[in-house]
Amino acid sequence: MPSRDQMAEIGEPGDIEEVNEAQGLEGDRSSLKSTMERNVKTQPDGPVKEKKLGMMKQFRESIKRVGERSPLASNSKDSKDKSNSEQGGHGIDPEVTSPTHQLPPPPSPCLSAGSPMASPLKGLGGSFQRKEGGESAEDSLQKKHTRTRSDPLAIGDSLLKKGASIRRSLRLVGNKKDKTLKQEQLQPVTEITVDEKREREKERVEIKESYILPEIPLTPVSVMQINKLIGMEVLEEAYLNLLSLCQEFQREREECTEEASSMELAKKEKDIRLLYNALRDKVKEIVRDSNSFPSRNKDLLVHVARVIQEEEKREAEPGGVVGPGGWRGAWREAVSEGVQATLKSVHLDRPEQNASWLAIHLGMLGKAIVEDLKKVKGELQGSYPPSFNVFSTYVSCYHGAVSQHLKRLQQQVTDLKDYYSLLDWIINHYESEKIMSSPSLRPEMEAENIGLSLEEGFLDQLKGKYCMRAKEDMRASLDKILELENEDMWIKKQAPETDDEHFFNSDIHMDIWTKVKSNAVNSKRIDVNLEMRVVCSCLEELQQFPKRFETEFRYCCNSMENPSLWADYQITYINSFRALKEHMEGYRESCPTQVDHLSREVDGLVHRLVQGLEDQFKNDVRPYLRRMMTRKWLSTDEDFQQLLSRTEKLSQRCSQMRHPYVQMFVSSLHYYVVKEYVSQLMKNNYSCKNRKHDKAATKMRVQWNELNDLFEEMNTTHDWLHPVGDHLSNIIGEKNKSDIKNHLKHLVADYPDISRM
Repeated sequence: MPSRDQMAEIGEPGDIEEVNEAQGLEGDRSSLKSTMERNVKTQPDGPVKEKKLGMMKQFRESIKRVGERSPLASNSKDSKDKSNSEQGGHGIDPEVTSPTHQLPPPPSPCLSAGSPMASPLKGLGGSFQRKEGGESAEDSLQKKHTRTRSDPLAIGDSLLKKGASIRRSLRLVGNKKDKTLKQEQLQPVTEITVDEKREREKERVEIKESYILPEIPLTPVSVMQINKLIGMEVLEEAYLNLLSLCQEFQREREECTEEASSMELAKKEKDIRLLYNALRDKVKEIVRDSNSFPSRNKDLLVHVARVIQEEEKREAEPGGVVGPGGWRGAWREAVSEGVQATLKSVHLDRPEQNASWLAIHLGMLGKAIVEDLKKVKGELQGSYPPSFNVFSTYVSCYHGAVSQHLKRLQQQVTDLKDYYSLLDWIINHYESEKIMSSPSLRPEMEAENIGLSLEEGFLDQLKGKYCMRAKEDMRASLDKILELENEDMWIKKQAPETDDEHFFNSDIHMDIWTKVKSNAVNSKRIDVNLEMRVVCSCLEELQQFPKRFETEFRYCCNSMENPSLWADYQITYINSFRALKEHMEGYRESCPTQVDHLSREVDGLVHRLVQGLEDQFKNDVRPYLRRMMTRKWLSTDEDFQQLLSRTEKLSQRCSQMRHPYVQMFVSSLHYYVVKEYVSQLMKNNYSCKNRKHDKAATKMRVQWNELNDLFEEMNTTHDWLHPVGDHLSNIIGEKNKSDIKNHLKHLVADYPDISRM
């Protein structure tokens, strides 16, 4: 190996000497020899020098052996040299060649007559473009027919040219001219606007639309070598040799006269078919993986595009048979498979591993889609002609692949939050700037359809399942509310809390309203119509809750020994369900039927709770009211004081009951007390002697005023009951029958139904 000083003399590794290919075989030989001699002279004498010479000799021998073993290089190089010489130096313009990026499975070529498959031999000469100023591939074949597959001269020429190429790449020859050239090539960096960059990219892609196929070798390498070239992804050389093999087969078939030759032709036909299948599979593999390794596959995609374009030309010729989808269809299939592989590579937890498994996966999925399309936009589509519509094809494949991926995900969804995540991602995220409308995908995406290719009815089906799951989730939440109320309040006999306004309060109505409200808000983000469906589903489930609550409440609290706590619970739930009804009234416009049903159920529950309080009060004061207007009543106030005391306690509880039920409850109790008080007077006959009637009248008037004052404080609405006490007191205090009749007229006039008491 050369020393550091010698490497400095040779030149920098990155400097490549421009060598004129037209110097010929002898020039390359003399240049290589002089270069080797000059490098040897710079080595020191002695064993080191001999060792260096031995290494250089060994290196030259290895190059020679590689050239002898590789008929590919000789055939390819010989064809190129001869083509250049015949055409007067006109080679292939590398700027004319065009890469492509999609491929469908090509039909297996069948070479026999009447075969249903497209034959790769058909129209070989007519399908390729002629080189400018040159001859067709068919004419070249006729002129070169005498060249054999093992031509030693071709191998030697190829070896020497490879040696010249290696010499240039290793910079074994360096001079000041090269360094000057390198300095001249360095240009100041100038800013390029975005529009200029896009215009240059557009021009470059348009140039790649047409190209000239390199010259087909006269003699192909072996079938095994072609297959190895395909496996090594040397597609251009493999394809040219495959076409050469097809031409060879055509010639042999035209000259075939014996049965043995027919068998050989059948074998060769099978080999060609297998090679085409291998080429198709390799092309699909390259396209499928192209976005995973865009830099590595960029040059390969150029050759992929050439193969597809050439095969499409042959398919379009008269008599050509096109397979299912053709080569372009196979390209699209490979693109789709690559897209599917990208989606499958996105991490996905199992639901039992992570409660947010779907939301996390969909977030990562969106990022993966954007990153993949950015690579297509920035790197891959530059390797294809415009006719391939690379970006559009990838976008279309993503629409289809994502739709199928979502369909599989939907089968794993069971929770309401996951249904929401799926619908929200489909409707609000996929077409938004987060994914398909991302600024990084412009301007290409502006001309594309950004919607998913969902199956018909899939979205409606998903929304229906979301509504059903919302209803089931609502029922589960209501069950949980009853369970918590039982554990925290009824079992522990915990006294109810009061709110800031000193009303008894329970969180039941807030828990229910929050659940319905959250479902409504979330579904509205997806779809306004979905919001209405979800709210109606929740209200339908809520209609059954008042009766379920009443059953559980009475089962747990009927045997409660503390009647005061029982009354507090009833007032608390009267307040809670009143508030729940008010909350649900907000959805009357969207769900009028459901709100009406729920209102009736809530009113029924509240009425029964109020009735329970009334029954408790009536049972409590009934013994004291029955002893009114008796001899004991005239002598003592004990019974009335008990009545007054229990009414005052009730008044205190009523202060913690919200409107409007408190007025209804107080008025009902006011009526009951008055009715029972008067009925006791009318049921019994009294004999008042020694002016006891005056004492009874005075006592009644005093008690009646106390009751009136108490119920006034409780905000009774039955103030029309107040005068009845005065009428009765006046009647009891009179002795003269005519005076009593006059007072009775006023009493009956004010209370015509008093006789029913």
